[in-house]
Amino acid sequence: MPPLEPVDERLQQAMKRVLLATVPGLLVFFWCYGWGVLINLILTGVTALAVEALVLQLRKRPIKPTLSDGSALVSATLLALALPPYCPWWLTVSAAAFALLFGKHLFGGVGKNPFNPAMLGFALVMVTFPQQMTHWPSSHGMDLLGGLQQVFGFALDQTPDAWAQATALDSLRINNSLTMDELFAGHPAFGQFGGRGMEWVNLAFLAGGAFLLHRQVFSWHAPVGMLASLFVISLLCWNGSGSDSHGSPLFHLLTGATMLGAFFIVTEPVSGAKSPGARLLFGAGVGLLTYVIRTWGGYPDGVAFAVLLMNLCVPTLERLIASRQERAAP
Repeated sequence: MPPLEPVDERLQQAMKRVLLATVPGLLVFFWCYGWGVLINLILTGVTALAVEALVLQLRKRPIKPTLSDGSALVSATLLALALPPYCPWWLTVSAAAFALLFGKHLFGGVGKNPFNPAMLGFALVMVTFPQQMTHWPSSHGMDLLGGLQQVFGFALDQTPDAWAQATALDSLRINNSLTMDELFAGHPAFGQFGGRGMEWVNLAFLAGGAFLLHRQVFSWHAPVGMLASLFVISLLCWNGSGSDSHGSPLFHLLTGATMLGAFFIVTEPVSGAKSPGARLLFGAGVGLLTYVIRTWGGYPDGVAFAVLLMNLCVPTLERLIASRQERAAP
């Protein structure tokens, strides 16, 4: 039993609110992409809890208090929401197990991880299995039986190309002939303002993030820093609707994992910055790196890699802010 029970109770309450705030995005995600979203959620949740219990047993630590704090379920939920629906079960399980083992318990457990566990698990499978990670459903997905068959490898008459496509971000990155107006008018991955379906998912995560801000689960600094820097850099690099356009600021804000990253990833209190000024710089760095990776990198979205890179910079950011405060003090 951890010695500071009130701290654990506050952690548990915060984790419950974070899980509650993901519900709007989860429901819209499910409506847009079907049963694969829930299958991912169940697989990551079960794997995360099982790995957590196993590690605690091996370390001879009490299992129930740690499992009940909700931190493992939060990491599992965020990972499930970042993964493509209907990806193979072994990929989902591998990502969740890696997130808990190497993103959390390798460093001593909750409160000690220098990297965001969910993004660490996501980055592993993105680098290791890029082909599976770039296939997203092109429609509302399939029924529950078809989804289970696809995830667990029983769908012998279906291949990913038959029902999946590249994301809007990936399509824009490799585009060299169509204008933005043509992409939005005719490409199936593009919706009204951003990626088809993902624009509404992002708005739902924005609503959940506003709830967390209202309940003061985290401060505004990191989300505002990320969204503001992403907006500014995409505005500066935007050249209209030409074929060499990198997308408008609205496109980048409402496509990919932008709002999930801004309100549920960069606000992670352990691996992120602690002081308000450092949090603002941390978020700004994530937004800038996200745009750079999306536009000139080799991956369809850059949120996970941007967060992990900025996790490495947290000590430097904290020292920078501290030194500036010392110089400004009378």
